[in-house]
Amino acid sequence: MSEPMTADVLKVEKLSIEFQLRTSVFKAVKDVSFSIKRGGTLCLVGESGSGKSVTARSLLQIVDKPGRITSGRIVLTREAEVIDITTLKANGPQIRAVRGGKVGLIFQEPMSALSPFHTIGDQIDEVLQIHLHLEKAEARKRTIELLGQVEIKNPAEMANRYSFEYSGGMRQRVCIAMALACNPDVLIADEPTTALDVTTQAEILDLIKRLQQRRGMAVLLITHDMGVVAEVADEVAVMRNGEIVEKGPVEAIFHDPQHSYTRHLLEATRKLEHSSRERDDRAASRVEPVLSVRNLSKYYGSKQAADGSWSGGLRAVDDVSLDLYPGENLGIVGESGSGKTTLGRLIMRITEPTTGSISYRQANGVTSDVLGMRSAALRAYHAQVRLIFQDPFASLNPRMTVKQIVGDPLRIAGRASGKARDGRVAELLSMVGLSPDTMDRYPHAFSGGQRQRIGIARALALDPRVIVADEATSALDVSIRSQILDLLLDIQTRLDLSFIFISHDISVIRYFCDRVAVMYKGRVVEVGSSQKICTSPDEPYTRALISAVPSPDPRQKRMMHRVRFAPEIAGA
Repeated sequence: MSEPMTADVLKVEKLSIEFQLRTSVFKAVKDVSFSIKRGGTLCLVGESGSGKSVTARSLLQIVDKPGRITSGRIVLTREAEVIDITTLKANGPQIRAVRGGKVGLIFQEPMSALSPFHTIGDQIDEVLQIHLHLEKAEARKRTIELLGQVEIKNPAEMANRYSFEYSGGMRQRVCIAMALACNPDVLIADEPTTALDVTTQAEILDLIKRLQQRRGMAVLLITHDMGVVAEVADEVAVMRNGEIVEKGPVEAIFHDPQHSYTRHLLEATRKLEHSSRERDDRAASRVEPVLSVRNLSKYYGSKQAADGSWSGGLRAVDDVSLDLYPGENLGIVGESGSGKTTLGRLIMRITEPTTGSISYRQANGVTSDVLGMRSAALRAYHAQVRLIFQDPFASLNPRMTVKQIVGDPLRIAGRASGKARDGRVAELLSMVGLSPDTMDRYPHAFSGGQRQRIGIARALALDPRVIVADEATSALDVSIRSQILDLLLDIQTRLDLSFIFISHDISVIRYFCDRVAVMYKGRVVEVGSSQKICTSPDEPYTRALISAVPSPDPRQKRMMHRVRFAPEIAGA
């Protein structure tokens, strides 16, 4: 007889985890307690470094060394069987039976969770053969069924492909299939949608919910996105500095939070529900644009006919025309693969276009053809049009100090040297809210938000007029994201900057941008004011995109009732 849906399937009691460092002990998790009911969803929420992922990994005894569980119990109940996971050896057969067999885990980054050297089918087959002792043919049949259950089309064919042949959303579906392969009682999803655009995120969360209901699983969802929490949680536990500061039903957490930190997270989330901009679009349209893109295209693998037309291949950017006005924030939004980043790289001339033109209007009013620029002219353009990268860690050289990183553009451009350069670096660090005393440190000594501030300081070093920000806040927690956006707005006011802001996060676009261009399969399908696009868009694709944005209010869930975009119906 199966257990009632009200029974606790997993119970964590006073769990503590420590990391033995060279000169001290770091307490990553301190006396954490929570439980998950069969069929229920508990969201463990908090910012980076709060201890969420370490807690999740401890449930399967896979805490990275030198971390170890120092006290507490993790009790898994399966029908009449009761297992205290903390008593099992980390590499023993009993814990291996729990991993995958009784508790499934979806990792945050699907690309690193999948082997690039084995087909997707072989990887899922291996799970089934180890845990369920299936023969090879039977395992492959089950693999194809699982891929079908997570809604991957042509599962028999796709099982023979490698992970790099899958999109980000499809790779996450594969990770879900692997986690569910052995019918676990508990599914742990560690930030399963962080790197995904809003429509793919909605699909993945919807898929997890439907599979949960079908199988009666308990789900532990780890996230820093309060909008996602409001959409899917039954219970919420809020973590900060290794401790749970508040827990309770989702309704109580959102509408009657007791802890100041919970209120801080909610305020930062709700802040992005509104625009920070008050701008007269009619006044902006009466001035000359600082940057104009006309009929810009980038094709890969296409062939040009004698009449000048192109056929075949991939149209990453297809006939895009846009204007950026002085002091304006222009948002570029769309799903992964829509061409947003490629468009930004074309504007920067990191990538050469196939067709089209880019015009830049200099401060003296002279208009230049960007695609016709060579060497010195292009260097001058790159001093005026700067790029902020998506990943604040990968974009900083780990072997260079902050002084060297921020001062490098000044060195290359020959703008300053010696004490003058050091003084300019100190000025830039102060501008982005960092102490000049930190300039001799290396990137690893800073948090994610601080590293992004360093990237911003580097972008500002040559007094640019235009900044292209490519997913500049996507890797940051919601409160840090809000701080960085406000920092950029403050700097914009002081320096009279214009921004091209590329993002898949609609809430960020709504808060930061004056106008928005929506991209789909390389084309701009709609352009309008931020208010218009985010509240009453005209195009079916844009309506589907906006409806997939999670609501930070459990009483007004919208993601699970979103509009689906059907290209064949819309004529796309």
